[in-house]
Amino acid sequence: MLDRLQILADRYEKLNELLSDPDVVSDSNRLRTYAKEQAGLEEAYRAYEEYKQVLTQAADAKAMLEDKLDDEMREMVKLELGELEERRTALEEKVRFLLLPKDPNDGKDIIVEIRGAAGGEEANLFAAELYRMYTKFADSHGWRTEVLESSVSDLGGFKEVIFSVSGAEAYRMLKYESGAHRVQRVPETESGGRIHTSTSTVVVMPEAEELDIVIHDKDIRVDTFCSSGAGGQSVNTTKSAVRVTHVPTGIVATCQDGKSQNDNKDKALQVLRTRIMDVKRQEEEAKYSGERREKVGTGDRSERIRTYNFPQSRVTDHRIGLTLHKLDYVLNGDMEEIVQALTLAEQAEILEREQMK
Repeated sequence: MLDRLQILADRYEKLNELLSDPDVVSDSNRLRTYAKEQAGLEEAYRAYEEYKQVLTQAADAKAMLEDKLDDEMREMVKLELGELEERRTALEEKVRFLLLPKDPNDGKDIIVEIRGAAGGEEANLFAAELYRMYTKFADSHGWRTEVLESSVSDLGGFKEVIFSVSGAEAYRMLKYESGAHRVQRVPETESGGRIHTSTSTVVVMPEAEELDIVIHDKDIRVDTFCSSGAGGQSVNTTKSAVRVTHVPTGIVATCQDGKSQNDNKDKALQVLRTRIMDVKRQEEEAKYSGERREKVGTGDRSERIRTYNFPQSRVTDHRIGLTLHKLDYVLNGDMEEIVQALTLAEQAEILEREQMK
């Protein structure tokens, strides 16, 4: 482990030099790449530096015990040594997790797609609540969100909403949200007071940058049409809405929420690149299906991952058996406990797999 940490520390310090190199500073792509790499190494580097300090302090304390000390001083040194040993053990555990293989997409921004599924209008209303939950969570982390495309239902829910989230480690913290979210409650449209079960689906994708997926003009077809509001009602008479089709794959992205046709085209291409990269990522993961996450789940949109039970104010994540009786807090964006539990479950599985190699 120490050898791996030293290699990591050497690379971190090398990146420090590169980020000060005038040739790198003048190349925005290299500068961004090196800065992201360094940010991904920083926590482990800082922990390793602290670990080395603790080892040095413990060695000094042990050396003092070999000197002639009075009883009071000897007890003080033993007490300090015990605290240092506890800190050393904690740091070893921390760096062991930090050295686990990381998802290369963890540092990326994301695009989230939420759709009402089973349950008609109630599912659309719940899709809107999920959208609010994620935007509140993003706000609490200082992330920026932007709606790229939306389709509003008659009662103000979302048949579909697609939005981007930009911020440090957005994908790492929200990647577990992909799947079917189930809600159990008495709908506003229910006069008999009966509890209904509805579902909305969530897909979280790491956002593809232009360097990740290159789309050639010859490979796309661009169609324009008039944007529309809830219920299909036209909201303008100009063809500002844009539909972009990637001919080789048949993948389509549409945007009508932008300020202009060019703005809509740019946003549609942003979604298109991300969907193409997501398909490629799923194909790669399928090759290693034997290593699919069993505790955290596959992230497949058809997999029921969580239930939100309103009568009992209960949220249950079925993948790890976590139940919280604070539904209002979770729907208001307080998702930290869920995110942390899912992260720890995945880390534990990866650690177990690494130890079996």
